[in-house]
Parts: sequence; C-alpha cells; structure tokens
Amino acid sequence: MTDPNHDTAPSSRPVPPPADAPAGTAADPPTEAVLSDLRAIDGAVYAAVAATPTPTLDTALRRLSRAADRSKISLTVAALLAPWPGRPRQAAVAGVGAVALASVTANLLGKRLVRRRRPDREQARVAVDRQVPMPESASFPSGHTASATAFATAVGVLLPPAAVPLGALAAAVGYSRVHTGVHYPGDVAAGALLGFTAAVASLAVVRTVPPRLPE
Repeated sequence: MTDPNHDTAPSSRPVPPPADAPAGTAADPPTEAVLSDLRAIDGAVYAAVAATPTPTLDTALRRLSRAADRSKISLTVAALLAPWPGRPRQAAVAGVGAVALASVTANLLGKRLVRRRRPDREQARVAVDRQVPMPESASFPSGHTASATAFATAVGVLLPPAAVPLGALAAAVGYSRVHTGVHYPGDVAAGALLGFTAAVASLAVVRTVPPRLPE
C-alpha cells in the first residue's frame, strides 16, 4: 500500500547547495569564484614576499621605491635626453607624455573605480626596515609601476639601447612596491599593463607630429 505522505516522483524544486559549497558551484557564480581564487593567489604571493627575510635588499629597494615617487627617476632621465636633438629628444617627449597619461589614468580613473584597500602590513609582518610611508590612495593599480613602465616602454621603442636598462628599472620599481608592503602583486601587474598602454598612446601621438626643421 502506498503511503499517501510519501512522494514517489522526484521533486522539481532545486536542492540548494550546502553553505560550504566549493568555488564554482551554484553557491558561487563562476566569475566570482575565479576572482576569489585570483585574490587568494595575490594575497598568498604578497604574504610570501613579506615572510622572506632579505636584509641585504631591504634598504636598496626601500630607497628605490622612494626615489620613484612622483616619477623623479623617469623625469631625470628625460631631462638628460631632452637637450639632444633627434631621437633622444623625441624619446624624452614620448616618455614624459606616457608618464603623464599613465599617472592620470591610474590615479583619477583606476583607483577611484576599484577602490581596493591597501595591504595590511602589520598582519603580514612586513619587516620595518623595508617599509615606506603607506599612501592614502587606493591600492589598485600601482601608479609607480604604471608610470615607470610607461616611460621605459616609450623611450625604449625610440631608443632601443635604453630598452633593457629602463625595462629592468621599471620591473625593479614594480617589485619594490610589493617588497615594501604598499601594493599587492596584482596591483603591480595591472599598473604595468596600464603603463604599456599609455606608452603606445603617447608614441602614436609623438610619431604623428612632424619634426621641426632647423632654422
């Protein structure tokens, strides 16, 4: 005899996933799950850098990070190139234009749209000897990295011999921002991409301006 209180047909209502369902299930949309994983990796790399003792590098990277404030290194190089006519001067103009575009885009657009919090250096136990003042702006993207990459790319395209040293310097500046604890690696990667894009735009403008003939 069939129990009238027992349903023999399967229920058409979906079964809700458990509260601790793994990423990628119905409890967590795939896009959000991927972003969550990327944030976890980002935080793990940041923590690994913070936990790795590097007393020999700490002072040098701290000084490099401070020297890159307001693109002082890039503007100094541009000032050295500007007096020389031809490619050096064109590279200086393109580099400064790329820095300006990268800086404006990073600080007035990227940081205001994303509003990512800065890392917690105390929780990560970043060594005091490597720390620089924590900026008050949002963390994403890294403005220092964007500007350094923009300058290195723009100048390196017009002056190939300068591409490797300036590229290495930009990479060191980007890493120094993670090493000193003020940025996550993802902030630096985004800044580098932004800087490259700014350089492409600046080069496109500079190359369309006809050179001035000597009087």
